[in-house]
Amino acid sequence: MESGAKEEEKVMGYNSKNVKKAALHSTLTALLDDPILADIPKKPSLSDVDTLINLELGSAMCISILKLDGTSFDVAVMNSATVKDLKLAIKKKVVELEQSKMGHRHISWRYVWANFCLAHHNEKLLDDGAALQGFGVRNNSQVLYIFLLYIVSKGSGRHSKRRKHRVFNGLNKHS
Repeated sequence: MESGAKEEEKVMGYNSKNVKKAALHSTLTALLDDPILADIPKKPSLSDVDTLINLELGSAMCISILKLDGTSFDVAVMNSATVKDLKLAIKKKVVELEQSKMGHRHISWRYVWANFCLAHHNEKLLDDGAALQGFGVRNNSQVLYIFLLYIVSKGSGRHSKRRKHRVFNGLNKHS
């Protein structure tokens, strides 16, 4: 008799847990459909919600990212954000936009950031560890999105011409 009562409690507990989940899901869906909360992504993470709350409190900034085709989108980052944080926010927003339009697409972000860079007032944002405020990026600033070609100087060692090593280079001169 006791095992039947325990099974009944499990079933009722399971059902009540599902009911609570369904009620929470419907409440969350109703909140996300509210026009006031239109800037929250459809599947928000805790960091997204935290950044948006800090944006309302004034300890985060909204940056408009301008694309070459004239369109733009907004990303929110903390006031203490670095260039790397901005790149991560851009990556997240672009992936979200692409998935909503065309489904799953793969973008090689390593290639993008190796060949292109961000710019603010014609100043390239090259150092990932540098604070955005050091470049003058503030709330409601505009940043040009990855369409300035990033040309690496020869002194850095990257993209330099390979030297040909010839084994018998000096033999013809001595003969």
